[in-house]
Amino acid sequence: MTASTLKSNVFVPVELPRRKPLLTKPGWAAFMVALIVVCALAPVLNLWVPESSAFHLSDYAVRLLGKIMCYAICALAMDLIWGYTGILSLGHGLFFALGGYVMGMYLSREAAGPDALPAFMVFLDWKELPWFWALSDSFIATFILIFAVPGVVAFVFGWFAFRSRIKGVYFSIITQALTYAAMLLFFRNETGFGGNNGFTDFKQILGMPLATQEMRMALFVVTGCTLLGFFLMARWLVRSKFGRVLQAIRDAETRVMFSGYSPLPYKLTIWVISAMMCGLAGALYVPQVGIINPVEMSVASSIEIAVWTAVGGRSSLIGPIVGAFAVNGAKSWLTVAAPEFWLYFLGALFIAVTLWMPQGIVGVVRKLRSKFGSKQEGGAA
Repeated sequence: MTASTLKSNVFVPVELPRRKPLLTKPGWAAFMVALIVVCALAPVLNLWVPESSAFHLSDYAVRLLGKIMCYAICALAMDLIWGYTGILSLGHGLFFALGGYVMGMYLSREAAGPDALPAFMVFLDWKELPWFWALSDSFIATFILIFAVPGVVAFVFGWFAFRSRIKGVYFSIITQALTYAAMLLFFRNETGFGGNNGFTDFKQILGMPLATQEMRMALFVVTGCTLLGFFLMARWLVRSKFGRVLQAIRDAETRVMFSGYSPLPYKLTIWVISAMMCGLAGALYVPQVGIINPVEMSVASSIEIAVWTAVGGRSSLIGPIVGAFAVNGAKSWLTVAAPEFWLYFLGALFIAVTLWMPQGIVGVVRKLRSKFGSKQEGGAA
């Protein structure tokens, strides 16, 4: 054997590409700015800056922004399954409402006091709590159930749907039908969920009053930190091997199966994670808004989550958050300025995004950035 042959048989290790950082330096800078705004700037502007000042952040703005951040969590959850896995759900309002109802049950027990029935049960002349209210007086149990209830419902539904290889428009229709059926069930007084009025008139949480300015700001900060935390978690997920398989399933599920991967556990896992994110968003929404009822399970509510994601930009993570703020900010203004035109605006916006901005607001910004960047490089050359 010659020296050249020996040299040709030497094993040369293959260098794998280095894993990219979770965020770039500008990304981390923007993240820290957002964190400072949520945890420091907003509390200062609301609690310490006088109302007469132009820089004062009103209680109305705190409630509105807190509500929109809850919606942004739902849009982020939708992006994980639609933007990165190719599964369009029109039933995520169900998971949002389930988390809200779990929190509403706890807040209703807090408002009623120990060993007392919630107000709506007294009105309906109920004599005892239903069995599924058994743990509603414990905050720890409530916190667990906020994740467990939407997670279990999503797991059972997803197991049968994904195992049967239902996808595309058929899957979207089934999720919509599931949400609509749940809404009809929760509308009934005898189910023990407050009927069409739902739960309201909350007074305290963990023994502390809800109506104070400090509590509203505390809920705002918790919601903002939760949104930022979920953003980092989603970023880590989609950049991992798990996330790359999800994107492969989105682009060519048949090839993924031929490569030896079973799509079922991947789709089911991200589906359950997405549902639990919506459940926590609903739980944070209820004490800030002060009510939860079956309207949150309506078909329109679930469709709006998809609209926020599409308008902001799918497969970008930051896009759905931008879309939730843009659409709901416009909704808050238009429902006051021109309430009769709001739904027309929403429909026209979705059509415009579908036809002319398939990558949403974030996609347009990226195109403009690359366009002006290439012009500057050409001018410098």
